[in-house]
Amino acid sequence: MKPSSDIARLIEIMAALRTPGTGCPWDLEQDFASIAPYTIEEAYEVADAIERGDVADLRDELGDLLLQVVFHARMAEEQGSFAFGDVVDAITRKLIRRHPHVFGDTRNLSPEQVKRLWDSIKAEEKAERRAARERMGQGPEAHEAGFLGGIPTALPALTRAQKLTAKAAKVGFDWPEAAQVIDKIHEELEEVKEASSSGARDRIEDEIGDLLFSVTNLARHFGIDPERALRRTNAKFERRFASIETALGTQDRSLDDASLEEMEELWIAAKHAEREPGSSS
Repeated sequence: MKPSSDIARLIEIMAALRTPGTGCPWDLEQDFASIAPYTIEEAYEVADAIERGDVADLRDELGDLLLQVVFHARMAEEQGSFAFGDVVDAITRKLIRRHPHVFGDTRNLSPEQVKRLWDSIKAEEKAERRAARERMGQGPEAHEAGFLGGIPTALPALTRAQKLTAKAAKVGFDWPEAAQVIDKIHEELEEVKEASSSGARDRIEDEIGDLLFSVTNLARHFGIDPERALRRTNAKFERRFASIETALGTQDRSLDDASLEEMEELWIAAKHAEREPGSSS
């Protein structure tokens, strides 16, 4: 097969890879569950390319992510559930329905009005899905039960915590001021200290979870994505640790040769260097 920018060619290639007897043995043994981790990984790699500002890499990573969609759609088509065209039809219908201010008669809305309209339409769609399941004799989906339902459990924990608190805030269950969240963080930190003295692992885990949840809530109050904030800090840690390693290398020494005090001194030097005029941090 020749490469092509036509989506139809990609669908043909995926079908060929999944054809028994002539296809790829690895692709043939996959199912939705086995492919799901790769789908999540590819989405993160897209985010990483964006974070690094690497447009060429972004093009490739978006292709990898698109392959995941085509892969899942092919497996669904094989079992008679739906095909790629149905996926496209579903999302185009959803976009048109959720944007009546663009494709309908509703016009001149403010961004806040658009957000409220979007939430209202999503609620209608959720009710329709629930009614459709009832007509088919199916019970409600567990993950959609209650006001906080519908937030996927497979999301990264920080992202899901942010979405949970944001949804609860819509009905007034929220700290009015960020300062109150900061006070809550101090409270949770004290509880972590108390738990640590007990030596009870489950209790310590619970209290650390409460602390992380409160920190995520604080990020939301400032309009900050906690996942992105932590990714930036991870990159900062890697960068400064690499500076320690490089500095020791100029002395023909390794990390194992240095004391904690020496590494801390080099860390502080790297930190100061980044804060000099013209630095990125």
